[in-house]
Amino acid sequence: MSDVGYKVLYTRKINKIKGLGYNVNELDNVQDRRRFFRIDDAINLYYKVVDENLVVASKVTEGLLDNCSLITALDMLDQEGRFVLSNIEQQQPEVAEYLRIIDSKVNLLAQAVTQKDHDVPEDNLCNTNISASGLAIEIDHSIEVGKFLEIKLLLTSCIAVIMVYGRVVYCKDNSKNDPKNPYTIAIDYVKLNEHDREVLVKHIAKRQMQQASKLQQD
Repeated sequence: MSDVGYKVLYTRKINKIKGLGYNVNELDNVQDRRRFFRIDDAINLYYKVVDENLVVASKVTEGLLDNCSLITALDMLDQEGRFVLSNIEQQQPEVAEYLRIIDSKVNLLAQAVTQKDHDVPEDNLCNTNISASGLAIEIDHSIEVGKFLEIKLLLTSCIAVIMVYGRVVYCKDNSKNDPKNPYTIAIDYVKLNEHDREVLVKHIAKRQMQQASKLQQD
């Protein structure tokens, strides 16, 4: 789906929220509006408990690579270049095609670098309920509420690895549903860069469309 398609989907959801009587501008006072965009998914992720001081000392900056993934930065630049590429294609289609080939090569290199730089096992699937404001995961041990985590998410739909900090807001017994992973913890993101948040929004929108398509086929 194109970026326009995601914007249309996002607008429809916001209009639906308005129809329920919510003032979108005031949603932040109750909960981030992105909490309405939640899906159940199986995601490759890695997490570890970290000291609160590390999280407090971390900074969210505006530099492209200061606090967002390489894939995210390249996606932003790609969006900026689409209009220029469209103009080139009208005048010199062969040059435009060559530029697309170069872009594909750069993306392949970025994917290789991303997978090498981030220790996220590709077979470490975790049952997850995820949004762009937090997530809940099923794990085999309890974690105290209030603890901070460093989390790395491998988002295959966007071919991106995102590193986020999060705070555990609850830990519940889930042994009746899953003896192998008897605990469910909910995590709120802390200091998530807006660029990476948009990647999460895009991933969720893609997965929603994929899941809806699969249900129609079944």
